[in-house]
Amino acid sequence: MTTTTDGTAILSGVLDRWKADVDTHRPDRVAALFTEDAVFQGLHPYSVGRQGVADYYASQPLGMKAEYRVLETRRLADGVVLGYLAVEFSFTDRPPLDVKLSVLVTRVAQEWFIGHYQVSRLEQA
Repeated sequence: MTTTTDGTAILSGVLDRWKADVDTHRPDRVAALFTEDAVFQGLHPYSVGRQGVADYYASQPLGMKAEYRVLETRRLADGVVLGYLAVEFSFTDRPPLDVKLSVLVTRVAQEWFIGHYQVSRLEQA
């Protein structure tokens, strides 16, 4: 495992805010955590930019919550961190959904933003 404390701290700084805004169904605030040109792939067709992120999260059911765990990080360059995570999305009316999430966060000025987000739903063997 090559996860670094620094990489995990950077990811957690962004993803703790992402989780808080997902949990309270604030799609515009979720979208603000992404770069202007972010490539976003949830479980629906992909989009580019913050509006697609906001639309995606606005379509999610009220009461959906996210729990994440950082599995791996890589510091690809100064100001760029790649993360691989396990995420459980829970709902009020159905069983939870376990997915894997890859994110690329980039530093813009003094802030970190998500520039790439891709969810994978892996079937159990």
